[in-house]
Amino acid sequence: MSPPDWLETAARRSSLEPSTLGHAFARYRELEERTPEQLADDLGCTVEQTQWMSLCHRPEDGEGFAEQVGQIAKRFEVDLLKLARVLRRVEVIDALQLAGADGEEPGEDSVLLAARDRSEEDKTHS
Repeated sequence: MSPPDWLETAARRSSLEPSTLGHAFARYRELEERTPEQLADDLGCTVEQTQWMSLCHRPEDGEGFAEQVGQIAKRFEVDLLKLARVLRRVEVIDALQLAGADGEEPGEDSVLLAARDRSEEDKTHS
């Protein structure tokens, strides 16, 4: 069965709404310089599956996060850990950027993030 004609447009529009997975996926793609196809590969699913997931509400941080991510992963048949990794990556970077924008100085409670440079070979195999 082919996806409905409106799915791609709806998924693209969802990227404008911060409460959706579409926004988180767009942010991840921006941060990691990934195409829609590469995002789908990172999640171990199809582009169509990412489009459907994009329409979902973004899991809330806190105690219910794991359960909500698990429900989404089960519903769309994607790897739970891969989906959680993408969502947490976006949350961490956004939190660090927000802290920097507020002019906070690094301190004991700050989160430090070490990034590794990807070689060209890593980029082609991911």
